[in-house]
Amino acid sequence: MSIYVGNLSYQVTEADVVSVFAEYGSVKRVQLPIDRETGRMRGFGFVEMGADTEETAAIEALDGAEWMGRDLKVNKAKPREDRSSFGGGNRRSNSFSRGGY
Repeated sequence: MSIYVGNLSYQVTEADVVSVFAEYGSVKRVQLPIDRETGRMRGFGFVEMGADTEETAAIEALDGAEWMGRDLKVNKAKPREDRSSFGGGNRRSNSFSRGGY
């Protein structure tokens, strides 16, 4: 399981996130996505911890908590959607296309 952490300050560092989540267990990994165009943090991240019970404790304690002047949004991360299934395909291979293809 992975934890989604939203509404992060743009000044937060990986070390900052580790220090907060370490209060609830062992932090295995932290990801803080960066915007490709601006090089600035995107305001959210993902945390993986050593055990599901640790992740649950962190979610319950930190969701809605104020940190660095912002109210955190913390919950179980949802699997990433497969974006390749939306558009961009060859219409001729689509069984719903018009024109008898």
